[in-house]
Amino acid sequence: MNSSKLTKYFGDAPFWRSIAQLALPIALQNLLSSSFSLVDTLMVGQLGDIPLSAVGMAGQFGWFLSMILFGFTSGLSMFVSQYWGAQDRKSIHRVYGIALTLACGVAAVFTAAGTIFPRWVISIFNREVQVLEVGSSYLAIAAFSYPAIALNYIFMGVLRATEQVKLPLCVTSVTTVLNGILDYVLIFGVGPIPALGARGAAIATVISAWLSPMIIFIVSLCRKNILIASPAEIFNFKGGYFPAFLRRAMPVVANETLWGAGTLVFNIIFSNLGAGNYAAVTIMRTFESIAFVFFVGLGNASSVIVGKSVGAGDIAAAVRDSRRFSVLVPTFSLLLGTLIIIFSRQIVGIFDLGGTITEDTLTTAVYILAIYAAEMPIRNIPYIMICGIFRPGGETKVGMKYDLMFLWLLSLPATLCAAFLFRLPFPAVFATMYIAEDWLKAFFCVRYYLTGKWLKPVTPEGKRGLELYRAGASASSKG
Repeated sequence: MNSSKLTKYFGDAPFWRSIAQLALPIALQNLLSSSFSLVDTLMVGQLGDIPLSAVGMAGQFGWFLSMILFGFTSGLSMFVSQYWGAQDRKSIHRVYGIALTLACGVAAVFTAAGTIFPRWVISIFNREVQVLEVGSSYLAIAAFSYPAIALNYIFMGVLRATEQVKLPLCVTSVTTVLNGILDYVLIFGVGPIPALGARGAAIATVISAWLSPMIIFIVSLCRKNILIASPAEIFNFKGGYFPAFLRRAMPVVANETLWGAGTLVFNIIFSNLGAGNYAAVTIMRTFESIAFVFFVGLGNASSVIVGKSVGAGDIAAAVRDSRRFSVLVPTFSLLLGTLIIIFSRQIVGIFDLGGTITEDTLTTAVYILAIYAAEMPIRNIPYIMICGIFRPGGETKVGMKYDLMFLWLLSLPATLCAAFLFRLPFPAVFATMYIAEDWLKAFFCVRYYLTGKWLKPVTPEGKRGLELYRAGASASSKG
């Protein structure tokens, strides 16, 4: 492949500088965020399979909320990145206020459910007495972190979409260190502080979660950055912003909510195939969240770079950079997946520091981690297309259609059959979930990307730029 081909598909120096400025800080920040669950898993894992499984199930309720919040943030980022390209700060504040109101409202509902009905929530996943006891005691406390998590998602979404990535990274570094210290002290007890077990992990999560948005808000207030404006400006829903936000963003929210619900159904299936198997899934998911941070960085960088170009009306740059990201992500996925397969046994062994996890659970975790790694290049194609290209380009419905169609109509039925009709070994059930969802979805995403129909600007500059781009493409094809 000659240098021009390499530049076309893998980018030039300015492109890589943009990635370094955006993707690396975001990836590092997500790595630190993921260490919240990693530290919890490592320390709770020393209490045995049952506490590990129970905390993992309780964590799924918070994870489901995070998927909904991710939907709000993705919809918000689409608007903010395009408005940022057009330097329209007023519009940024309007959509920021809308997203903040909706996200906090949803978080309040989850907090109420988790604190009032924790046992019922855990019973959705598993009804073993020990699992219910440990899981409900954890959830009843951890649910108080949900409003803080909502604030954090929206604050950081606005900052990232406006290319301000250092503050989220610094704040996450502080809260991660604090979370680790509190986890150790409260789970195992130090000096006069008693050992609280899983409840200690929940308390540590709540304290650390609330510290993050508090620091961001205080620093933003001092700096007068994009997050700070008068309440009248932020919470002014007039001027057509609210219906425009709902029209574009709600398909994303529905997408992430229903995709998250489908994933919860998968976890219910897995939890009913034995606590040991679900403990293995908890180990795999924890490592997956760490391995995925690099691609989250690339996805966010793509969202900002593509969305900013679309909003500014530079459609040719948006198409060029979207093509580069669509090649980079599966290429890096292949390299990382290979390394994970090679070191899968050593990776899983890290989670058994206390020697309390059974050998069957560890072996199962090795198998499903290798399955995840082998499938990673295919799985990340729809991710970068939907989250990093279609959404910042303004297209929010096609990704929802593909995500939900292949998950609910193909992958879930296939996994249920593999688990309960054919009674396949657990690793085969796990592999069925991935293969049935991802392969056809990847094909359809690539096919839609090549049509260019995902370019749907929300700014006047973007709309004019798209008209000029298509007129130029039409003239070139005739010539």
